[in-house]
Amino acid sequence: MSPLALADAGTAALLLDLQSFGLRLEDSEVGIAGRRGGAGPSDHKAVKFGGRTVMVPIATASACESPFVAGKPDQHGISEIRRDGVVVNHIEFPRQPRFYELQTADGIPYSQIATLHSSDVLATTLLQSCIRYGNRNTSCQFCAIGESLAAGKTILRKTPEQLAEVAKAAVELDAVKHMVMTTGTPNLTDRGAAMLCESAQAVKAAVDLPIQGQCEPPDDDIWFERMKACGIDSLGMHLEAVTPDVRARIMPGKAGVPLERYMDAFDAAVKVFGRGQVSTYILAGLGDTPEAILAMSERLIGKGVYPFVVPFVPITGTPLENHPAPTPAFMAQILPKLGAMLKQANLLSQDIKAGCAKCGACSALASYEV
Repeated sequence: MSPLALADAGTAALLLDLQSFGLRLEDSEVGIAGRRGGAGPSDHKAVKFGGRTVMVPIATASACESPFVAGKPDQHGISEIRRDGVVVNHIEFPRQPRFYELQTADGIPYSQIATLHSSDVLATTLLQSCIRYGNRNTSCQFCAIGESLAAGKTILRKTPEQLAEVAKAAVELDAVKHMVMTTGTPNLTDRGAAMLCESAQAVKAAVDLPIQGQCEPPDDDIWFERMKACGIDSLGMHLEAVTPDVRARIMPGKAGVPLERYMDAFDAAVKVFGRGQVSTYILAGLGDTPEAILAMSERLIGKGVYPFVVPFVPITGTPLENHPAPTPAFMAQILPKLGAMLKQANLLSQDIKAGCAKCGACSALASYEV
């Protein structure tokens, strides 16, 4: 039996530890493909652990001091995880995606257009910029959307044609099962919904691939119907923080969109996409208490919105790069209770058609839904 199959009741707790403390790598070569900067799970690496693919921090300040060390992988890509010299489990490092070897006719590597975030999830940031980024009075302090662009790892604007080409290749070469399209906020009206529409329509014309679109609540709810009509199957509108004071401190520009606008937008979006097909990211560890996160989650579940609670990871190059990640004990006050709430409401990540919550790699939450 593979050591990867030896998951037990302690696997979820160990995942809490790994996602809070991070992981040191004995073999630096396996960290090359980890994500650094950008708009998604940055400074992380995807690994197979406990029967699923998860994202574990490898390039953060806390990861450099982590008590967990991954040994050099064997010929099958399997590595021991040790804590203080004692083997506690095993992980597998996935191979490099095949579509990364390709480029467009004008010489742009496919990996600069879309990336593999997990074992079967293709992700892209349509616009690698934001009207708020770079201004300390408006920028979200955790955001690193400009870091990967500055490093030459991506391009500013991905065209619908490029996305369709890469998505088709990712499905055919790497068996990608669903796609995430997010974007920096380009304006204060549709807030990126128009770009999501044209991009999703192009991808769906090229390949049958479920898509999650992600943007802030647009100014007009008609955009939900437009996004659905263009091929977006599920929608993410991310709160990140759930109390007004934390929102104002951590993301002063985005806090200009009031919580009540989000609540109204969630209601309108659920009517279009359906119960369980609308989700929101909540970053635990920014200042909200476990009680506040659970109270907001209960409210969202009542609306049919999936609250995807993930541990905050401080990203290099951002104002919060030295902010501590939440402790495993902090996450343990939230995720088991939230998992039970989701199970009771029959609002499960496995039933989402596409997106971050369906992937679940950035949180141990799905482990508590069973």
